[in-house]
Amino acid sequence: MTRAETCVVACAEAWRGDGAILASSAGLIPHLGARLAQATFAPDLLVSDGEATLLRDGRAEGWLPFRSVFATVAAGARHVMMGASQLDRFGNQNISCVGPWEKPTSQLLCVRGAPGNTVNHPVSYWIPRHSPRVFVEAVDMVSGVGHDRNAHEIRVVVTDLAVLDFATPDRSMRLRSTHPGVTVDDVVAATGFALTIPDDVPPTREPDDEELKLIRDLLDPAGAREREIR
Repeated sequence: MTRAETCVVACAEAWRGDGAILASSAGLIPHLGARLAQATFAPDLLVSDGEATLLRDGRAEGWLPFRSVFATVAAGARHVMMGASQLDRFGNQNISCVGPWEKPTSQLLCVRGAPGNTVNHPVSYWIPRHSPRVFVEAVDMVSGVGHDRNAHEIRVVVTDLAVLDFATPDRSMRLRSTHPGVTVDDVVAATGFALTIPDDVPPTREPDDEELKLIRDLLDPAGAREREIR
């Protein structure tokens, strides 16, 4: 059992209960998570290859041209797991620039579809390197809006250390679980703001035998997942 495989399952759990909606993802591990969810507890989930093909068991099952994705987003019939260069305690995301907006030190991706995603449908995040550089007190630019700016729903943040959510009175970030081998102190040290820490923080669920077989034999037999986290 590897940390990457635990992260695949944690990402899969983000789509539990969503029904027949489009699952979109940025990164290999969340993509594997969406396909694992579809193959096990969420058979109605629609999973794309990131372009125009809908997938099931690694084969094409339908066609969804990019122009149709905008209607899906507007209807709220999508749950995307995005990445983030910065995230704050309320889930405000930055993928645009680092440093002052007027004269940034680094230019990133611009805002892309983040504003529309965060106000129209559920959003989760995948962070393969949990560090204070990502989890910051205030993002340098708001690309995707957080709960303090009326985000629709930011469900979970899955990282290489833990799963976090926003199940607090002010909808700020809370530690939900730590991956096996990771302590609460490890997560606190890697986060640049004060998290809500419950009295009892359980371990993240590990994949069962069926899920491991699917991950290793069907979804990612080449083991590319292991290269996405440290």
